[in-house]
Amino acid sequence: MVRSEDSVGAQGARAAVLALIAGYVDSYAFVNYKVYASFMSGNTTQAGVQAGQEKLVQAGHNILPIPLFVVGVVVGTLLVHSGSRRQLSWLFSLVAALLAVATVADHLIPLADWFSIMILGLAMGILNTTITHMGGQSVSLGFVTGDLNKVGEHLALAVKRVPLSNAQGAWDTHGLRAAMLAGVWSAFFVGAMLAGAATPRFAAWALLPPTLTLLALAALNRATNSIT
Repeated sequence: MVRSEDSVGAQGARAAVLALIAGYVDSYAFVNYKVYASFMSGNTTQAGVQAGQEKLVQAGHNILPIPLFVVGVVVGTLLVHSGSRRQLSWLFSLVAALLAVATVADHLIPLADWFSIMILGLAMGILNTTITHMGGQSVSLGFVTGDLNKVGEHLALAVKRVPLSNAQGAWDTHGLRAAMLAGVWSAFFVGAMLAGAATPRFAAWALLPPTLTLLALAALNRATNSIT
């Protein structure tokens, strides 16, 4: 089915909101624990450097979220393919619940940094399965290097006037897709900037805005499905 420009625009807007949340949580984790919640390439590099310098505890911190992120992707993918009409509502609510757990853990649990790293990695793995495409364009919410790579490809193909092979309509062009992906990157950047400002001031309570936003998205998705 060919998607309309409006529906793809709505997907792009939702992807931008979720990318902002991913950037926010990633920044929160880095400020607090010097570990990334969604940028597993960064964790892998840091763990390798620290292991090479025999800083094994620090290396363990960076390795820890990686398997949890993968588990989160598995859980999210299973929910996406569950056949439920409210799969997105479940995903948004689950990620919100995990962020709430991380907030509470920071106040109540000994060695909360290790536990929170696990919870945040799991949450971001799930979040990355909520939006994987904007129309015919694949997108990553947490791995913005891949999005930037696609921006460059689309710009080059636009300059060469190469037709878009899987265009959803006359409006769907290389330039539009580059702009949408750049918007996702920009949202991730803004989210990281906001968390960088909020986390030192509000500590674990800085996770409250993304938690509430995800709950609002879950409620909106349930309402939309009820109408349709």
